[in-house]
Amino acid sequence: MEKFRIIPVIDILNSEVVHAIKGEREKYKPLKSIIIKNTDPIEIVKNLKLKTSLQELYIADLDAILRREPNLSLLAKILKIPEIKVMIDPGIILTKNILEYSTYGLNSLILGLETIKDLKVISDCLEIIGSHKTIVSIDMYKEVIQTNVKEIQNQHPIEIIRKIEELGVKKIIILDLFKVGQKIGGIPPLYLEIRKQFKGQILVGGGIKDIRDIEVYKQCNFSGVLIGTALHDGTIEIEKLRKINLN
Repeated sequence: MEKFRIIPVIDILNSEVVHAIKGEREKYKPLKSIIIKNTDPIEIVKNLKLKTSLQELYIADLDAILRREPNLSLLAKILKIPEIKVMIDPGIILTKNILEYSTYGLNSLILGLETIKDLKVISDCLEIIGSHKTIVSIDMYKEVIQTNVKEIQNQHPIEIIRKIEELGVKKIIILDLFKVGQKIGGIPPLYLEIRKQFKGQILVGGGIKDIRDIEVYKQCNFSGVLIGTALHDGTIEIEKLRKINLN
């Protein structure tokens, strides 16, 4: 049985770590954290690894997503930190963008429905780096899909996920931007329905409230959660996080 994964989120904007909330990226401010009084991505990654013992990391490169100015040199430095596995959403649009990142030692490359041009980009990614390194992010706002892909616009998330699974995708992230940074808590019925329908791995991002939330997602057979706000403001206690991670 696969190990349940607890994955800290690092949102990078202007080459520093910011606090994401409700997907309102123009309002993101530098991160304030009880873990480290710093917004330098390198220092935050090192401290997260040291203090939480977690070895996997989700990076949203908002400079790449918003301005097509990827933090490639910063990414290279993060990848040199020992025993850190990195998954990154760099706002992939076209297949050529996948090729740019395929040379890095990434654990996973995230394809966001919010940014990809068409579903062929997903098929190309599966061929270039394999299904074990490809993750599709089901980007939503209040459970409505956010995408430029015309063939799936205005479709129900369940139907879209079915199409994605037929392409050969084995890993997805459910990410509702409205929930990001809000610690709303609980598991929406839609997520449980997705868990029933999709046979592969499912990570959930946005709205994680506390340790109990993490435990419930684990009990409901999700593959893991992405945590940010509740970790940095102390709602999720690091010692309790360590215990869940060890089990």
